[in-house]
Amino acid sequence: MTHMRHAFRFLALACGLLASATTLAAQAGTGAIDMTARVTPTGARPEPVRQFTLYVLTKSYADIIKEVEGQDVLPTREEFIDKLSVSPELKTWMKAHNVIDLTAPDLDKVVTTDDIMKVPELFDAYQRTNSGGVTLGIPKPKYHESDKTANPDKYQKQKDEYLSATRKFIETHPATVQGIELELAGANPYMQWEKLNADHKKRIAQMAPDTAQIKYLAGKADTDLDGHAFVSGLPAGKYWISSLGMDAASGDRRLLWDVAVIVQAGHTSELNLSNINAIDARSLQP
Repeated sequence: MTHMRHAFRFLALACGLLASATTLAAQAGTGAIDMTARVTPTGARPEPVRQFTLYVLTKSYADIIKEVEGQDVLPTREEFIDKLSVSPELKTWMKAHNVIDLTAPDLDKVVTTDDIMKVPELFDAYQRTNSGGVTLGIPKPKYHESDKTANPDKYQKQKDEYLSATRKFIETHPATVQGIELELAGANPYMQWEKLNADHKKRIAQMAPDTAQIKYLAGKADTDLDGHAFVSGLPAGKYWISSLGMDAASGDRRLLWDVAVIVQAGHTSELNLSNINAIDARSLQP
């Protein structure tokens, strides 16, 4: 029995040594990141970022956002314009002039006489702008829609005369184009385009942090009262320290981090997060 007890003790000791060796070997194959986060407001001293979660990612958060955007593609301006319920002439004009806001104050500087004569919405807006006796001498149509079928030749002749006279009037009175944008609100797609972009940004802002944590999270830690955080057990490689779109604020500064760091096995990498390696969230706002 004594020999058996010694044998069991020896076996237990051997197992313990083996487990310790395995643990040490595992630890030797990983590294750690020692982080300190501070924000320096304008004209003030650096302030520690307290109780703030920092995420260790295996992919840059900027690249993660691009990945998510690839899954939720925003239509181009041209694609958006193609789907509008406006005349083909207006669609062509908007693309050619890269105009999406038809009520912009300087629209009259972009619109030409040819544009007004060719694009139905612009022609109608010009007519409304100068109707009701506001503009003296503006040509008035003499043709009647009833003649379009009853007397088509007369109808076409009078319409052509009216259009020719209107063109000449616009060319000799360019100031009458001013204010045309005020009559284009009904055809203006600007708010629709802005909402489409805002909804897209909102979806990306919701999807990107989830994608980062589900697919690329290697570790995370909350900063203490000194702005310090520590993450260990990381396999050797390149990582990115990110705030996942959440800004660290102090005074007039709102900082976002997406900073690369190299982790070596058996070593602790030190990283100071500050204004220098951050992006100010305000610079991302339109």
